[in-house]
Amino acid sequence: MMRPPATTGLRHVALNVQDIEACERFYTDLLGMRVEWRPDANNVYLTSGNDNLALHRATAAVNSESAQRLDHIGFVVNAIGDVDAWFMYLKSKGAVMMEEPSAHRDGARSFYCQDPAGNTVQIIYHPSLVNK
Repeated sequence: MMRPPATTGLRHVALNVQDIEACERFYTDLLGMRVEWRPDANNVYLTSGNDNLALHRATAAVNSESAQRLDHIGFVVNAIGDVDAWFMYLKSKGAVMMEEPSAHRDGARSFYCQDPAGNTVQIIYHPSLVNK
């Protein structure tokens, strides 16, 4: 069997969250995403213009013993200094910060914070991803 055509990249993430309203506010008010589609009160689809983040209201407590293990989701910025600007902004808005911004060996720079559902969110400048 021949290999299928290449994908256009990872541009969609879906999260199960208990407080969908708080998570929507985090991603829209703080990270600047906009609502693309709200089919009902339990689902909302957000975008930055070239991606899609689906928030689904969890119907039961999120099971910490689940086999699914999302480590984090990342938002790419276009300049290395933007990482520190985002860190200060999110910290000033009360976001849970997990670490200070740091440099990576590959020239990237990033930090991690949490959304209201406890998902880890990375803000990253990565030279190979800029303006792609």
